[in-house]
Amino acid sequence: MIRAEGGWIGFERFMELALYAPGLGYYSRGDRQFGLMPQADGSGGDFVTAPEMSRLFGRALARQVAQALRDSGTREVWEFGAGTGALATQLLLTLDELGCAPERYTIVDLSGALRERQARSLAERAPALADRVRWVSELPAAIEGVVVGNELLDAMPVMLVHWDGERWFERGVTLRADGAMGAFAWADRPTDLRPPVEGPFVPGTVTELPRIAVGFIRSLAERLTRGAAFFIDYGFPEHEFYHPQRTGGTLMCHRGHQADADPLVDVGLKDLTAHVDFTAMALAAQEAGLPVLGYTSQARFLFNCGLMADLEVADLRERAMAMKLVTEHEMGELFKVLALGAPGSDFEPIGFAVGDRTHTL
Repeated sequence: MIRAEGGWIGFERFMELALYAPGLGYYSRGDRQFGLMPQADGSGGDFVTAPEMSRLFGRALARQVAQALRDSGTREVWEFGAGTGALATQLLLTLDELGCAPERYTIVDLSGALRERQARSLAERAPALADRVRWVSELPAAIEGVVVGNELLDAMPVMLVHWDGERWFERGVTLRADGAMGAFAWADRPTDLRPPVEGPFVPGTVTELPRIAVGFIRSLAERLTRGAAFFIDYGFPEHEFYHPQRTGGTLMCHRGHQADADPLVDVGLKDLTAHVDFTAMALAAQEAGLPVLGYTSQARFLFNCGLMADLEVADLRERAMAMKLVTEHEMGELFKVLALGAPGSDFEPIGFAVGDRTHTL
């Protein structure tokens, strides 16, 4: 692709190919990305998400989904990027327990390997409800229901920009001078695009612009005619995301539960991810007609949704794993939850009853 484009592509395109190129991209080459620490037998994964860590995550989130389904009068749940299928299983089982099982559970996932893993997981753990699940690769003209995206937005390609002290450049990727296949190098080009804040920025700063995630929110806004959407991810509001001390941005790579900051090495073999600018997501939603219903930390959201009651009856191991979801030095503070409503929505989600931070966006 670099050669076809004259020797240079923007990092946004590079990240898209590294993650999603058919047969070669990280998310299209198999289904072993998700899992606990690597084991001696070769099992394990590169990272673990909240649903794999504790089923109590899905139980708490299901109470919020149930409220949104009832309030909106809809009967469908849409999950974008369903990973191993653990969250879908947890939501379906808990919603059924609450007497609010959806008539249909739709998963939007681009990875064929992950779709197969999701289907196996649902058939094994929720066989009575598995026939309600369907998979789609394209969005319909209209969506009526509750949308869920856990660690979805961070996996969307980002544009990199570099400040040299005088002007902004778009950071892209070229081939090294020796021309060897896979020998990638950075190369910058002037751009009129820049962060949404004035700074000040330290010379040498590199940061991200979430154009594709913003486009996704706008596309969702065009289709969500009734219901609500809940996005859980790691990130910050704008004033923290573009803080002057964050000179290296947030782009990171993950492989075997180890992190590094060089996306040009082992391309396709490790995850590339960037933190979410939640202010950009909220503004994109509002400008497209979706009201922001709430924004808070993952810890506060889960407690508002009844996690404490679940912990009281959980065994010691389950409590220990669930605590990772809410402690500040683990996932409790870094991860946030953003709720959006369909046009005209005015219900008050239970997940933001205490500790809503919408005013900080």
